[in-house]
Amino acid sequence: MKIDKAEEAAAKTERGMTLQEVRSLPVTINVVTAARALGLGQNKAYEAIRDGVFPLDTIVVGGSRRVLTASLWRLLQIDGLVMEP
Repeated sequence: MKIDKAEEAAAKTERGMTLQEVRSLPVTINVVTAARALGLGQNKAYEAIRDGVFPLDTIVVGGSRRVLTASLWRLLQIDGLVMEP
């Protein structure tokens, strides 16, 4: 899928992330980044985690909650879970 520059610029002005940004995320991300990818505010994301309804897999590492990027890709149905070099 090719994203033109105008679409990418428009996407950056709205809440959310472009497909290219989502595909370039590291293995784990913080909750704020995951919320941005889903078009949610961070308060709603943390509320959903607290209520057990957040749609992504999370882990706790060193006292910080992290989101598994692969679960974000699965939810968004993004092909190519293996990143190209």
